[in-house]
Amino acid sequence: MKRAKPLTSGISSALSEHVYVVTPTHPGFDGTPRPERFDTVADLAVAYLDLLDTLDLKGVMVVGNSIGGWIAAEMALRDNHGRIGALTLLNAVGIHAHVKENRVVDPRTLAPAEVSQLSFANAQFRPDFASFSDAQRAAAVANQKTLAVYGGEGFTYDPKLRGRLHRVTVPVLVVWGEEDGIAPLKYGRGYADSFPDGHFAPIPDAGHFPQIEQMGRTLGAIADFVSAIVKPDASA
Repeated sequence: MKRAKPLTSGISSALSEHVYVVTPTHPGFDGTPRPERFDTVADLAVAYLDLLDTLDLKGVMVVGNSIGGWIAAEMALRDNHGRIGALTLLNAVGIHAHVKENRVVDPRTLAPAEVSQLSFANAQFRPDFASFSDAQRAAAVANQKTLAVYGGEGFTYDPKLRGRLHRVTVPVLVVWGEEDGIAPLKYGRGYADSFPDGHFAPIPDAGHFPQIEQMGRTLGAIADFVSAIVKPDASA
């Protein structure tokens, strides 16, 4: 069965024109096996830190969208080998909002078409589920089941994560599609404010996947972050 492209494949390809990029597939997604010992976001974070050790990479910027942003934050908290130099979180989930109206929508309570409508500001980017083949539908269902395993009881958050983020010492860029119906803009601002060196970049005319709807603006925000915060001497 042909595997679907990750939601970050486009931006990964664009970034790879300038820097070395590693784009792993989470175990259990897109037809890959999930070892039984992998059942939390923390397990993925440790696995990817092990990967950075194996590749002997340092000064890495970890970029993650949605649950990938949550994984990135967990990686930074556990990075005792100094592999990570910065984070970029794209409409990340993972923290618990203090105010009810700022909380992340639980997609398990909605039909796929409703989730799609909330996720994308522009209708042309929304998946046409009616056109999906049986294999594509089965893959989508399998991905959601795997996501439910990793998300655990909270599914979109760890109630203790926000209180730990003050220990992340690397600079963090939080990019946010302003029209995200899954994780609202104020949630994103709160995420950025949770880091000691957090920076917030709202992206207009984009929802939960700004790297898809507004790739140019998203890449621009990352470039500005790198030149001004991560490596200011390189652009001087």
